[in-house]
Amino acid sequence: MDTEKLGFGSLGFLGPPEEWPIGRLFGAAMRLGGPVMWRIVERHGMTPAGFFLLHVLRAHPEGLRAGDAARGLGVTPATLTSVVNTLERDGYVERRRHPDDRRAVLLHATEAGEALLAEVGPGIGADMNALYDVVPPEDEPAVRRFLLSMIDRFEEYSKGDREC
Repeated sequence: MDTEKLGFGSLGFLGPPEEWPIGRLFGAAMRLGGPVMWRIVERHGMTPAGFFLLHVLRAHPEGLRAGDAARGLGVTPATLTSVVNTLERDGYVERRRHPDDRRAVLLHATEAGEALLAEVGPGIGADMNALYDVVPPEDEPAVRRFLLSMIDRFEEYSKGDREC
């Protein structure tokens, strides 16, 4: 593993990666995982932001406010606006007035957007799932417990409920 390419600088003082602390290994995996997932989506002919937005909108057929979609995707509202504009131009997303609050606008996947997800989604899902088939079935419960524990700790820390 080339730690320089990971952006960690020289980590020779930590010894070989097989001896690194779990936290460092977790950080390295996370740093590498995001760009790999983005490349997988791009290989299927979609932008990652567009794919993930359509995926989120599929889960909200009643529509979703742009701010909520931005928070769910971990992007700024300005970034989301750009993605929505492109998907709307291409006929995959539409903006509609909220039925109960005419001031609010909700984002909806169009039939074309749903069809695009149905076309590329299974291939993207299969490629992404193939990344994670390295965990032997007998180790999966321990890995799952670890990851859920880390998520809980990160959430608690983010809220200020916990100190390191």
